[in-house]
Amino acid sequence: MNSNMEADQDKIAGSINTTVGSVKEIAGKATRDQNMEAEGTVQKTKGQVQKLSGTVQDVVKKGKTLLGIKPKP
Repeated sequence: MNSNMEADQDKIAGSINTTVGSVKEIAGKATRDQNMEAEGTVQKTKGQVQKLSGTVQDVVKKGKTLLGIKPKP
């Protein structure tokens, strides 16, 4: 799998986790279910980190391209 696909997959998975986490967090608050709210917060944070990871991978790839460093096969 190339780095573009990995970065894209991280961004997609991150968006999904962020969205699902937000829904859980809101549902937990609405139902006063502290466990669900906490799960949602954790999942949302995980998603944000995944999206950031994908972005960092893109930046590193662009930096390597600008420096003329060829990707490993």
